[in-house]
Amino acid sequence: MSKTIWKPGTVLYPVPAVMVSCGDFKNKKDFNIITISWTGTVNTNPPKTYISLRPERYSYEIIKKYREFVINLTTVELARKTDFCGVRTGKKINKFEHLNLTPLSATKINAPIIGESPINIECKVEKIIELGSHHMFLADVVSVQVDDKYIDTNNSFHLEKANPICYSSGSYYALGKNIGKFGFSVKKKKK
Repeated sequence: MSKTIWKPGTVLYPVPAVMVSCGDFKNKKDFNIITISWTGTVNTNPPKTYISLRPERYSYEIIKKYREFVINLTTVELARKTDFCGVRTGKKINKFEHLNLTPLSATKINAPIIGESPINIECKVEKIIELGSHHMFLADVVSVQVDDKYIDTNNSFHLEKANPICYSSGSYYALGKNIGKFGFSVKKKKK
């Protein structure tokens, strides 16, 4: 087996493709949406997450000022809008209005959620860690909103029906078929 050696880099793919909304919903101020792929779970109990941003990005100062944000999961249907929010700055355009996205009130914070997103994760910044090119906003998850249309009669949530997407090395991908649930490799076969 042959391997090529690369210089150290961030090649841990795929990663989530999410739209992060920020600003102050109560005062209708500083609304913005930025696309982030450097995000993930940090801790289960208490629930913590993070986003990493370059300080020169427009949303950086907004999130630093209000110390809260919403991670909005995105879908195949929202892929074009997700990409737009990553390549256009909020300095010159209101992305909610331009993309016909619905800013709704969060339950525990003042940042707006994106109504069209199947899951909205409300976050309060605990600390900002300066890492180099990016700064990590370590945050407490204070509330999660899920779209009722993906909850079945047994109260189970089916994110797969929303057609979530991910990002890998410069491209967006729809997620594929389920190949097994956690623990399937050791599950006893039924007789």
